[in-house]
Amino acid sequence: MDLPPILFLPLTVTDQMGRRVAVPFPPQRIVSLVPSQTELLFDLGLGEKVVGVTKFCLHPAEARSQATVIGGTKNFDFDKIAALKPDLIIGNKEENYQPGIEQLDAHYPVWLSDISTLPEALDMIRRVGLITGTKDKAAALASEIDASFAKLNGPEPAATVAYFIWQKPYMVAATGTFIDDLLHRAGFVNAFAGLTRYPEITAEQLAATVPQRIFLSSEPYPFGEKHLAEFQTICPGATVEIVDGELFSWYGSRLLQSAAYFSRLR
Repeated sequence: MDLPPILFLPLTVTDQMGRRVAVPFPPQRIVSLVPSQTELLFDLGLGEKVVGVTKFCLHPAEARSQATVIGGTKNFDFDKIAALKPDLIIGNKEENYQPGIEQLDAHYPVWLSDISTLPEALDMIRRVGLITGTKDKAAALASEIDASFAKLNGPEPAATVAYFIWQKPYMVAATGTFIDDLLHRAGFVNAFAGLTRYPEITAEQLAATVPQRIFLSSEPYPFGEKHLAEFQTICPGATVEIVDGELFSWYGSRLLQSAAYFSRLR
């Protein structure tokens, strides 16, 4: 059973950055600075309490019409946020920018996630459930996601994959990223595992890795069909395809769809 709606009971928790945050419990006016966490809040039944979102919060469709758009993930409109009088702001170490987070932290409870693996994503879901009074619902969601990934293990030989997130310059997802962790869980080998984070690479470097498959992500750069021939020329022997970037990089409730998608890709 989810926790009852007791207003303004102070709850002090530790976020994924190791910061201590005091939150009125359960929070009534939430600003979400991260698209995947916005979707999670709605899926936990908290849509009416989400008063602010970013312009990139595409899911659910009603998020940006129901809540106030407070800018992007890296350029907040502080006046709009102040007008919303939030009692909880939820952000992320990587997706948001430190000076903006520090400015908000001086005035509001700011809870930050820090995610580079599936277990850390599941931990985030459970913690968000705890601080918002939806502990049981969040735990069930995390368990369902975990179980779906557990079924992915199979006997197929792993294919090497170059996963592109940007064009001009070319940028790939390498070791130490959430995308890299999901690639491995999906049964692929990252062709750029020897590099870290999101390095810029050249066409020559790509050709030298001889990947079996090239994934062009639908986000953050909107790769489309027009880009397929460009990469096919660089790696004639590779299978080049557009993939759903949200299912590789969103670390909230959208992960419910990821394992089945990866199984089809494989």
